[in-house]
Amino acid sequence: MSQMVQDIQQTIIIEAPIQKVWNMVSTSEGIASWFMPNDFQPIEGHEFHLQTPFGSSPCKVLKIEQPRILSFSWDKDGWIVSFILKDLGDKTEFTLIHGGWGSADDILPKANEKQSVVRDRMAQGWTGILEKLRKVVA
Repeated sequence: MSQMVQDIQQTIIIEAPIQKVWNMVSTSEGIASWFMPNDFQPIEGHEFHLQTPFGSSPCKVLKIEQPRILSFSWDKDGWIVSFILKDLGDKTEFTLIHGGWGSADDILPKANEKQSVVRDRMAQGWTGILEKLRKVVA
């Protein structure tokens, strides 16, 4: 039996107040500046698309608690992406959680790769994306 793939969880400290970070992670323009082009709106239940290297991915806003939590479903494979912000005064702790993975040996159709391979590749990708967020906000 194949093992379940662990969530990707990464935390960074951004040298900016929480509202400035929130504005970059909860608006279409902000998200496009560090992640991917999109038609996001910060409304629970809003369906939107991320323009990924594999084409357009359907997403849906699941939770918004301004300025602390944003969660959305990503694509059709059960992924849930959450941005969690913690106010540190003139800094913000930003945590990304990319969950909803299946069994390690299951094949993800779009990538035609095992979940474990895609997860590891995406974990490395998120590291670079979060560094880009840090630079865009600062």
